[in-house]
Amino acid sequence: MISNLPKRFFLFIIILLLASLACNAVIDLVEEEPEQTQPVEIAPEQAPEQIQPVEIAPEDPAPGSTAPTEVQVEDQALDPQPIGSPVCPAVNERILESATKFNEEDIENESPEETEPEYLVTYTVSGDLISNPAYENVSADLIKYQEDEASHRKIWEYFTTLIPSKERRLLIEYSIVTDGEGNMLAAVGQSQYDPALWVLEMDIRDSSDIDNLIYTLIHEYAHLLTLGPQQVDPSAAIFDNPDDEDIYFDEAEACQYYFPGEGCSNPDSYINAFFNKFWVDIHDEWQDINLIEDDDDFYTALDEFYFKYEARFVTDYAATTLEEDMAEAFTFFVLASRQAGDSIAEEKILFFYDYPELVELRNQIGAGICNLTQ
Repeated sequence: MISNLPKRFFLFIIILLLASLACNAVIDLVEEEPEQTQPVEIAPEQAPEQIQPVEIAPEDPAPGSTAPTEVQVEDQALDPQPIGSPVCPAVNERILESATKFNEEDIENESPEETEPEYLVTYTVSGDLISNPAYENVSADLIKYQEDEASHRKIWEYFTTLIPSKERRLLIEYSIVTDGEGNMLAAVGQSQYDPALWVLEMDIRDSSDIDNLIYTLIHEYAHLLTLGPQQVDPSAAIFDNPDDEDIYFDEAEACQYYFPGEGCSNPDSYINAFFNKFWVDIHDEWQDINLIEDDDDFYTALDEFYFKYEARFVTDYAATTLEEDMAEAFTFFVLASRQAGDSIAEEKILFFYDYPELVELRNQIGAGICNLTQ
């Protein structure tokens, strides 16, 4: 999920993010006609592994300190892996299966309700460290989640183990939030201080399923990778006037390349290349759907869009926006074995192999998965 985008244009990004955010049901990449899938907010058949508390230092280090803490993780030295082979194949297969389970009930025509997340505590991020917790006023039933610093830090440890430190330089804040159980699991978005800096938000009440958590953290990192300032030039005008539709349209019209909302993408950016290869022929159709104001009509049209182009998407959630499509494809690139390219969905996974730096990153994240699940 991407937060802080213009509400009318990307309203469904927030509304459709149920339970595991981008962890909706997967399209079968082998069968020609994949089965219809559903979001994964329904509890899996087996009880998920619970996050265990970790030892916490009595005091947080000062911002910028490099003293080691329980949440510091060094980048892993990697043995060479055959291109396309997962570092931990059995674990990756389990994560994909768990994170893409779907409910047997038919909820095709039901529209999810929007629930705004409530902020519990926000930490300052400095490299691998989180410190200076800023606590919000919350209701009595949320205090136990707000004060569960061990779980806050454990979730952060998962993120720092998966994502190399140099890939997290954009993050300046880490927030623990909740919108109840079974809704949003995570989101990233531009900070309120600087459009070139980003924040990570995690719903503590939906973070106990470790497989879903790993899947979602990789998905959220994909947004940082593809929408950060090195890929997309952030628009100060949109950042300073987030509700001004005229400014938004003016900025979008002035952009010669793909326009994701935060600003104009660079011509050689990953997302611009992804758009040119996979979305040029369907983007106008998607835009017409995105402008539908009636919620029921909107979700009906979005469902029809997905089923019309089902073989193009690795999950049903991927059809909501190009940004989510790319994040889902990247997550499969990390977790799945190299595909044959027999469908557009498989071609989207293969897209990332064209970039040697992303293949190296895939192995680094794979090593992190092994460390977390051994």
